Amino acid sequence: MRYLKFIPMKNTIYIVLIFISFFSCKQKIYQGQPPLKVETTSYDIFGAPLDAQSVRPMSDLVTSFSTMRQADTLFAKVEGTIKEVCAKKGCWMTLSTETEKEVMVRFKDYGFFMPLDAKGSVIVNGKAYISETSVEDLKHYAEDAGASEDEIEAIVSPKRTYSFEADGVLLARK
Repeated sequence: MRYLKFIPMKNTIYIVLIFISFFSCKQKIYQGQPPLKVETTSYDIFGAPLDAQSVRPMSDLVTSFSTMRQADTLFAKVEGTIKEVCAKKGCWMTLSTETEKEVMVRFKDYGFFMPLDAKGSVIVNGKAYISETSVEDLKHYAEDAGASEDEIEAIVSPKRTYSFEADGVLLARK
């Protein structure tokens, strides 16, 4: 009698094992697009720590600049490409855009600097705004960038600038 009580339990265990083995051997079939391959990039951090999540492309920032007035401020985290870095201290950099304009990046409270040879992709976090750069400042920036005397003297009018004050920067490692 005792033996008959365990037969249904034994059968139940076999049935469960068969189902587990059946479903565990099932091959996944992807319909539509193949799985996304994620590439990881290593970054050097300058200024306040930040992550590489929720980053907007530079084109979104340029679009926002086109509708901004001089008193407006936009807090953003954007990815761009370094065009130029201050050759004396690394105290500013410019980022390329798809238009003729570039974005002038300065660092909050002069609290950190970029390497003089920095180039490539960066993620900057901070506030974007429109500023007007005086002739004196434009000449200073040209001198820092290593421009010739003729190029410096050719600067005669102020420039409306897409500006960005970064509190943190991620520089992609080479």
